[in-house]
Amino acid sequence: MSLPHWSYVAMLAFCLVGTLPLIVAFRLGVLRQPRRLLLAILAGGVPFLVWDLYATSAGHWRFDPDQTLPWRVAGLPLEEIAFFVVIPLVSVLTYESVRVVGARQRKELR
Repeated sequence: MSLPHWSYVAMLAFCLVGTLPLIVAFRLGVLRQPRRLLLAILAGGVPFLVWDLYATSAGHWRFDPDQTLPWRVAGLPLEEIAFFVVIPLVSVLTYESVRVVGARQRKELR
């Protein structure tokens, strides 16, 4: 496999590397509430995953085999399935970080 095959994986890794440190930096309790996190990931990811499965099977779009890894599940690259886990996760981390910073700023203004 050539380097372009890993581009989607690299983008997902970049998203994780950019947001996972927020857990430590802002002392987020997100990982201490695994059920809530799982529900958020499922609520954000499953509808789009179903839509993606439909759209690819209907031929509305496809994934370039030169830019994805060769492994597929139900016709979707593994990276696409991971996308629907990674992006909701980093969204929750980003939201919680902004919430913590906002609370700190409001506290300082008092």
